[in-house]
Amino acid sequence: MVAWLSFRRAGPISIDLGSRSIKLVQMNGDRTRIVESVKWDLPSEPASDLETLCSRWTQALVEAREGRKFHGRDVVVCLGARELAVQNVRVTRPATGGDLEPAILRELGDRFAYPLPESELRFLEAADVRQGDAVRREVIVLGCHRPQLDRYLKVFDDAGLKPVGVEPEPQALLRCYSAQYRRDEDREQRSIIVHVGNSSTAVIIAQGDETLFIKYIDLGGKHFDEAVARHLRMELPAAWALRRNNGDRRAELQDPEISRSVNEAIRPVVDRLANEVSLCIRYHSVTFRGKPLVRMVLGGGEATQNLVERLAARLDLKCELGDPFRAYSTAPTAGRRSQWDVAVGMAMRTFDE
Repeated sequence: MVAWLSFRRAGPISIDLGSRSIKLVQMNGDRTRIVESVKWDLPSEPASDLETLCSRWTQALVEAREGRKFHGRDVVVCLGARELAVQNVRVTRPATGGDLEPAILRELGDRFAYPLPESELRFLEAADVRQGDAVRREVIVLGCHRPQLDRYLKVFDDAGLKPVGVEPEPQALLRCYSAQYRRDEDREQRSIIVHVGNSSTAVIIAQGDETLFIKYIDLGGKHFDEAVARHLRMELPAAWALRRNNGDRRAELQDPEISRSVNEAIRPVVDRLANEVSLCIRYHSVTFRGKPLVRMVLGGGEATQNLVERLAARLDLKCELGDPFRAYSTAPTAGRRSQWDVAVGMAMRTFDE
């Protein structure tokens, strides 16, 4: 991955590139205050291919910074479900100790999503787990295809920016939310982060700031929109606008009939999402025994109080709506605060991590 540099006046600009919008956040040098932030919407018509999407990102990055108070050209960028491959492996520690990487690479073999010589890999050691009579180390492998990474980084070069750090989305999410639970007892507790985006949902299970489990689920806002379009027999852009405009209003200002129709339409998708998250929780309970999950934090651009309540009821787990700006006096005023969690998590990173 690209090396991290130190900054004084301000940290780098963190950039979260999505399929519907981009978000930029910059903090001051000691990460105590937000210097500037902006959300910039992309054209509503889905991009036909990756090249079109990259061109849109480049143009949006130029336009979003115009007339704003961002400092410098250094940026830290995120790899999400579109770029990342995630795989769990279990390896035996060498009898003499030492690096686990050779054992991890042997275990991966040719089963990884990309050829290993062409991949950038990062290993997250989860915990020791029992497998039969043996104790093995569970490791989460995060990787991306180097040619795809090069094309991704070219987006920022074309926009006149200088990438100085690349980070997997799950680590940015964990940093964002674990910072809100900093008491000693919080660090010993286990929680689950469910980040619902437009195309997919990221699930991270952690103890304090230590990752135990990561999975991407192929369900997100676009699946809600498709369900509404089918149920109400309307075009997809109109379904998105109906669901978004009504959902962004305060509960007392929402149209009851529209809310009822939308909730009925998306119920099967919410049920599927709850089932998938339930399987993740079950994997955790079987693999990492000893401590239960105490909370679920729902984040991402599709996180709403209604979805919080429905998932909490289905999963029988305390659930709260994520607020990345809870610890900061300044925050963007437009849109759902939870949609900023990836960008804020990256902006919080310091050079010594």
